Parts: sequence; C-alpha cells; structure tokens
Amino acid sequence: MTSLELPGHSVADFATWQPVLRLLRAAKAGRAGKAGSAEPVRVAGRIGQDGWSLALPRPAPRPGRASQTEDMQDELDAVERVRTALAEAGVEDVSFSATIDPAGAAVLRLLGPSPAVEPGMGTAHPGALILVEGSLPEPWRRLPDPTYAAGPASSADPESLERTLRERLPDAIGATEEEIAAAEARLGVRLPEELKALYRVTRARWEDWDDDYEEADSVFAAVRCELSSVDDLYLADASTRHCRWEQAAMKAVGTRPDAAVQGVVGSPGWIVFADNGGGDRLAVDLTPGPRGHTGQIILIGHEERVGAGLLADSLTDWVLGRERRGPRYRCDEPPLVAYVNRARIQSVREAAHPDLEVLSIGAWDGAPSSLAPVAGLPRLRTLSAYAGTLADPLEIAALTGLEYLELGPQDWRVLLDAGAVPRSLSAASITAYGDQDPLPVVAIANEILALWDRPQIIQTVVEGDLGPLG
Repeated sequence: MTSLELPGHSVADFATWQPVLRLLRAAKAGRAGKAGSAEPVRVAGRIGQDGWSLALPRPAPRPGRASQTEDMQDELDAVERVRTALAEAGVEDVSFSATIDPAGAAVLRLLGPSPAVEPGMGTAHPGALILVEGSLPEPWRRLPDPTYAAGPASSADPESLERTLRERLPDAIGATEEEIAAAEARLGVRLPEELKALYRVTRARWEDWDDDYEEADSVFAAVRCELSSVDDLYLADASTRHCRWEQAAMKAVGTRPDAAVQGVVGSPGWIVFADNGGGDRLAVDLTPGPRGHTGQIILIGHEERVGAGLLADSLTDWVLGRERRGPRYRCDEPPLVAYVNRARIQSVREAAHPDLEVLSIGAWDGAPSSLAPVAGLPRLRTLSAYAGTLADPLEIAALTGLEYLELGPQDWRVLLDAGAVPRSLSAASITAYGDQDPLPVVAIANEILALWDRPQIIQTVVEGDLGPLG
C-alpha cells in the first residue's frame, strides 16, 4: 500500500470526511432498514473538483415547487468541505471506501490519485488505466487524408464578400495586414482569402465595440454567427476534442467516397472562426473530403466527438445565406464497430469482418462467446466484454493488435494469473458493476499498472469515530 503524503493539508484528516460519511451511513442504514443493525456497513463514492458521486437520496420537492438548493444543503456542505481540502492540496479527484462498525468506528481508505488512471465515471471505481504514457486511441491519432484534389468552390468570392460586409458594417474596425500575418504565424497556416477578407472588414475585438453587446450583435448578425476575434482563431485538431479513453476507444473514423467533410476527430486544416451561439463551432475547412471544397464552412458539434457537418460551400455562401447542409457519416456501426448483445448483432461470428476495429460484447441470453471468429483480424484494436460473456478469456491472446481492453474483474484475474495480459495494450479498464467494493478492483488495477511499471493507485488509510447512528 502506498501512502498519500499531504503535509499541511486536511484531505487526509478524518474531520474533513466526517460529514460525508455520516450522511452515507445514515442513507445506507435507512435503505436497508438496519438502523439498529450489529453489522458494519461499507460506503464508497467519489468527490472531485468537477463533481461528485455519492449514494445519497434526494428529497422530492413539495408539490408545485421545483427542487431547491436548500433541499440538499447538508450534502452540499459536506461535499464542499472535502472539495476545499482537495483544492488546497492540489488534488483534482479522489475516490474512497469506508467501513463503519455499529459503534461508529470508521476505517476510511482514500484511493488515488494516480497520473496513470482516469477518474471513474460516476463511481468510486477507477477509470481507464493509461498503460503507455501520452498514448491516444487510434481515432485521435488519425490525420485527415491530404490526397483529395479539392479546390475552392466556384462561389468563393473574396472581393464580393468584403464589399458585402463593408456595406453591412460601415463603421467596423478591420484587421491590419500585420495582424492577419501575425495570426498566420501563430497558427502555422496560411489563411484562405475569404477569411482574410472578413477580418479586413472587422477584427471582432471586444474593445473595438466598447463592450457594447448591441454593437457586437450587429456584427454577429452581419456574418450570421458569433465571430471570434482575429487573435482568437485556432485549429480544431484532435487535441481540441477531449474524450475519455474508454469512450474514445469505442469510436471509429472513416471517410466515404461521396463525403464533403472528412470523418476525422479533428484536423490541422479546420480553422475555427466562430460559434453558433449554442456551443457548436464554425470552421473553415482546408482539408475537405472527396466531394468537398477547400474553404468550405463546417459545423463542429459540441456534443459530438467525431466528424463535422457541412454548412456552406464557401464563406461567401455562408454570409449570403446560401447554405448547403451535408449528411454526416456515422462510423460507430458495422463493419467498423460491432455491438454483440441481445438487441443488436447476435453473435461474434456475425460481427467478424476484415474492417472490424471495435468489438463490444454485451449482455445476452445465449452461451458465452468464443473469440475464435475474430482472431487474426488485422484492424481489431478494441475489445469490451461484459462479465461472463467470454467462453475462454485466454482466447484474447490471439488478438495481437489490441490497444484497449475492457473486462470485468474475474476475466482480468484469469489473464493475470496466466500471465496472458496482452502487451500490445496502451490502455485498459476494469468494469465493476453495482455496489461492488472498489478495493479489490483497485488491487487488480495496480497489478495491471505494475506490468507496465506505471504509477500505482495510492491508498491512504484514515481512522476515526462517527459515534453511534442517531
């Protein structure tokens, strides 16, 4: 066990956690009807700067009234006490498990952090284990294809665009050639002529509008979007679309022959210049798909992690209201991604295909599956299997190209005991279900991390007394 060293901080003080533990103990006793039970109770959860996950009931609001902050004030106060301590210690997130005996004696185990482990999603269990430092799932490594022989659309007309915008914005302050050149130098990309024409009319700096929202709105109306300043242009490459490993590994990317926009996570040729007011980004696309145009306008959705949608063939078309919406190509389906379960594909054999990249085996009513039909598939890189769905977990050894593996604790135990954990992995996850004790899961995670000599999930034991349950 590794200790969490936080001298001078209160994260490891029992008093910091006392209110949270009292609430959890009371909630668990109430659900089980064991207010006077002689058995110890186990509670667990996660608290971080971005949120928390605690098995606490939320009181129903009175009829005719929405939920109010005061309805859960005890929980908010207890959590804030921990979050303040985390902030003082410079810790983003911590999971915990505690055992509390009937008299109130408690043993609290703080789990984490580890730079090699992502926080769990809404549970005390660890998230993805990053086995290779700095590694990214394959879709996040994929660059756009540079071979498509695309050119600007015939509608692209920088002179007409600039003339139209000057008519709409006669008093706007435009960017100088030096400011445009500075933006190009910062981005490492030459701006297309239409984008230069736009910023020659307005550089879209808030100080130019004296922080006047009405004046800003007039500019946004003229260009039909919430325009970013010339200083805030950036490239929407894959790094701008953060995604957790266990989610990103389940994605696939690809571009159809008839696509206007390449089906990638991001591109060094996507120049973001505006927002649509709802969090989606507008970009000029310099790396279009086979049926696209250089300089076309695309929409990068804030709720999506892959691809973009076509808005217009050119910036001129966009400003003049000549939109051309294009369909998105979905790659999270066969043959690239296959979900085998009772509601979708019915067998691993049916999912097997030379192009298969991601295989997810979920709950179903049949016998456990053999992985023999997908052994040797050249592109298979992700396997996720629900507990009890594999006939023989050791068949995983035949999947020599795996970079991500997600299994339940029992299947991981089989691989670890046999020394058969695939060494091709860049990341892995242990899927725990329900109220499963996180401590055995953390122990397995540390065994896996040790195979790659990665930092362990540290544990800190804190003891204290909550007193009898009132």
